[in-house]
Formats: sequence, structure tokens, C-alpha cells
Amino acid sequence: MRFTRRLLDRYFFGAGVILAASGAAASCASTDEEVNSGSSDAGPEASVAADGGAPSESGSVDANVRDVTAPPFDGGPLPVVCATDRCATSLVTTLAVSSDDRSEGYCALLHDGTVACWGGNGAGQLGRGDDAGTSDSPTAERVDGLSEVAELSHTCALDKSGSVWCWGTGPYLRNDTGERTTERTPLKLALPPVEHVGMGRDVGCASNGDDLVCWGSNANGQLAPTTTTPAWTFLGPVPVDLPSGAPSREILVGETAFVLREDGQTLSWGAMPSLGRLSSLSPDSYALPMDLVGLSSIDSAGDNACATVGGVGYCWGRLLRDAFLSFWLVVDDWTLPSPVVAPEPLVQIATTRSFVTGGFYDAVVRPQRWCAVGASGSVYCWGFNASGQAGDGTKEHAYQAVKVEGLPTTAAQVKAMPDSTCALLTNGKVYCWGSNYYGQLGNGKLRVPSIVPEEVVLP
Repeated sequence: MRFTRRLLDRYFFGAGVILAASGAAASCASTDEEVNSGSSDAGPEASVAADGGAPSESGSVDANVRDVTAPPFDGGPLPVVCATDRCATSLVTTLAVSSDDRSEGYCALLHDGTVACWGGNGAGQLGRGDDAGTSDSPTAERVDGLSEVAELSHTCALDKSGSVWCWGTGPYLRNDTGERTTERTPLKLALPPVEHVGMGRDVGCASNGDDLVCWGSNANGQLAPTTTTPAWTFLGPVPVDLPSGAPSREILVGETAFVLREDGQTLSWGAMPSLGRLSSLSPDSYALPMDLVGLSSIDSAGDNACATVGGVGYCWGRLLRDAFLSFWLVVDDWTLPSPVVAPEPLVQIATTRSFVTGGFYDAVVRPQRWCAVGASGSVYCWGFNASGQAGDGTKEHAYQAVKVEGLPTTAAQVKAMPDSTCALLTNGKVYCWGSNYYGQLGNGKLRVPSIVPEEVVLP
């Protein structure tokens, strides 16, 4: 795809500030062999800011974000009711071995308490054992040795006894230093029983009651202030001080760590700009409440985050984009949550990381993209779409939210990666679309992309 006059106009006047990609980005976005276009028509356009709701060029933020009062809408995702034995109840993305590794994959928590994964396997993300090697797989298969799983965080599973099992590459506490290791079968972490776990590429956290411990790399100050503990330090589990409040409901770890509490309060600490609150510290090692209150869901990917509050989606973090006709990259940082105007109330929103491929003179930015589930169970996507990952049957970048076409029923959850998307439907089935270079569509085919949703064959 080359720049068109309309695309350039949108680029320079801000309508597509993070979506305008170079011709190389579009043409090299996928090396999949053929495309399944289905018969889907493009979904209706919706009124959503092209930059995911970023503030104006002046950097100002709507004052209402500072003291958010939840709108009357208080609904949540539609429940999953299993229609068959092959049924998923939760969906997560896998983590690649490094921030510049483009491999993608997904894992699903099945109704029988086991876990199935598919897609990239270079870092052992599929959990199929040493004999399986590092081959990517387009077929969903159960992770070895897991049962009675209650919660997933990327490639870590919390079972009903409170034990945490992890596979792939991460800080899995095989040693006392908190350094990363690669585990091709699930490893039980050396932790006492916990209630929740959050795992990132370099840091893990777990909570039990009011207590929270984190471990791994201190590069983003998530373990201790970098003034006292250098950023290059790796640590085993250390306590993190939390202000008093409601019990924890969910933990997410990217370059910023988040604890979502039962009452909707969210604590954040770590790197800017995904902190989601004002701070004079960078990084900020102190877990403090965000001004955005009443959160019903939150998602984090690298240095980006999104959340829903009372049916409204909010996003914040770092946006990378090409500076047209320049070798330099433009970095837009939005530290405070900015609202996304959607066609209907949102109950869940998913974000992705941006990254740069190539060298200094041929660098190509892969801009972000987002997807969300509406209160009706419809799925909407917007942003980068060179692989058809928006799900509207086209490869045109989505400057406004487009409704995903071709899903057989309503959705309970959506997960997004840079080149693909998967949705968990209310009947327990999983559908995916976009690039399939790593088998991340889970349809039994490798490197055969689809611009319309295709069913994952669950075990």
C-alpha cells in the first residue's frame, strides 16, 4: 500500500496520527501466503478518535478525566455459557522472548480447568515440552500437566490451590535472582499460595489478601526505587507497599504494573507514560491510585494501557509513528487516560504495543491498534490493519472503529496483538482473524491469513 492523498491529509492533520504507516510497513506487514477474504462487507463506521482517543496536539486532557464519575451504565461482559464440551472461558495473549520478537499466539482457559495454546513457540510459549521443539503451531493443544486452573496471565496459570505455574520465557523464579529462564513445560513457581498473579516479560507479581510481592528486573522501578536499587538489578520476590483499600481483583504487568481492586480503584507504578497519573518521578516506584476510578476492566501491552469505566473506554501511554520524509521517529506520550468515543457502551477494551523493525535508515514503525467489546456483544476494532486484523473484511487502516463482521454470536472478550485478533464468544468458541504467519489463528493452517473471523479448533 502506498500513501494516497487522503492518507497523507489524515496524517498531517492528525486524524490518523498513529495510523499512517509507510508503504514498507503496509507491504511488509505480513508474509502469509494467501488470504481468506470470506464474503464479509466492511462494518459501519463509528465515531471513534483515530488515535484511540488521544488528547489534542496541545497535550491538554479533558478536565473530566481528572475526576471521573461513572456514567449510569454499569453493565459488564456477557457471560460465557458453554454450548459444547470444547469450550473456553477465558482468553489471553502469549509473550514473545523479547520486545522486538514479532511472534504472536494465544492461550485459552478451557471449561475443564485445562489450558490450550496455539501460535508462536520460539520461547516455549505453547508449553508442549522439550520434545516439541520450537516449531510454531496453528493447532490449539493442551499445555502439559495443568489442571484445575482458575486464572491465566499470559503464559502463567494460577490453579485452585493457589499455586502458580509458568511456561515460555520469563522471570519464573528458577533461581533466587529473578532472572528470566525458558521453560517448555509448566514450572511451579517458588511462591506460597496466592490469590492472583500478573506476569510481564521481565516482571511478575502475585497477591494474597492485602499482600503483594513482585520479582524480576527493576528496569522500570517496579521492585524498588532506582535511586536505591539500580535498574539493572534482578531480584527475587520483594514486598510492594500498597495503600489500604479493597481487595485486589486483577494484576497486570507491562512497563507499568497495575492492581485493579474490587471497588474499581486502580493502583499503578513503574514507567512513564503508561503510569496513567501525574508524577514527578520517572520511573515511579510507588503504587498509588490513578485518578480514573470505577474501572471494570483494564488491559496493558508494553507501554500502553486501556480501561473501561461505566461503559466508556480510556487509553493512555506511548504512541510511535513515522515522521514522514524523515529518518526520525515521532513519539507521542499521553500520560493521562483519554476517552474513546464508541458507537455503544464498552465493557472491555484491548490494546497492543508498537514497535520498530529494520535499522536506523530503513526503520519501519508498526503502529498500535485496539479492539473492544460493546455492551451488545459486538466487537469493534480500529488502528493498523495491513493484515486484516480489524476484521471488517478489508486491509484499509481503520481510522474509525469498524464492527467485526462474521462472528456467529456475541462476544464476551477480545484480545489483540499487532497483526491478529481473537475473540471469545458467549458460547465458549474462539474466533481469530488477521495474520497467520505463526499459526496464531488456530485454524490448523500455517501462514494462511484471514481478513474475516475463523474458528479456532479447540481440543
